[in-house]
Amino acid sequence: MTELTTATIRPLTAEDAPAYRSLRLSALAETPEAFGASHDEEAAQLLAWFAARITPQPPSRIYGAFQEDALIGMAGFLAYGGEKKRHIGLLWGVYVAPAGRGSGIATALVAAVIAHAREHVRMLHADVGVDNHPAQRLYEGLGFRSYGIQPKALCIDGVFHDETMLALDFTI
Repeated sequence: MTELTTATIRPLTAEDAPAYRSLRLSALAETPEAFGASHDEEAAQLLAWFAARITPQPPSRIYGAFQEDALIGMAGFLAYGGEKKRHIGLLWGVYVAPAGRGSGIATALVAAVIAHAREHVRMLHADVGVDNHPAQRLYEGLGFRSYGIQPKALCIDGVFHDETMLALDFTI
């Protein structure tokens, strides 16, 4: 049995930019197939870029999980703009540092995004690598349902990776 670790989940602020940059770059280096961004592209960005990223236009938001003031996890919510898509949001950038895995922190982060998204959109989408079974189980356990596979969604070092497309419908 895995012991649950307590963490404080809260929206990130510009002051969290150094910690977010460090965690994000670790995530991109450790699991490149889990993210649409590349480590090299983001490593070249200035700290101000990361500060702007974690303070998006509301209702978009990035949540962080903190243990003893250390950022150990993150999950983002992007609200689509435009008249025809404003009812849809995207769960993105979910990552928990290895020391925090298996403790319920990922579930708490995704649940925070879901609770926030429920107030702003009718559908929440997420994409996850077809081989990332822990993430698929997490999302499906929180109500997401698969609606297809996007073949060759990512190309990393010449290798293609498919993604499962998931949706959580708040209207049913």
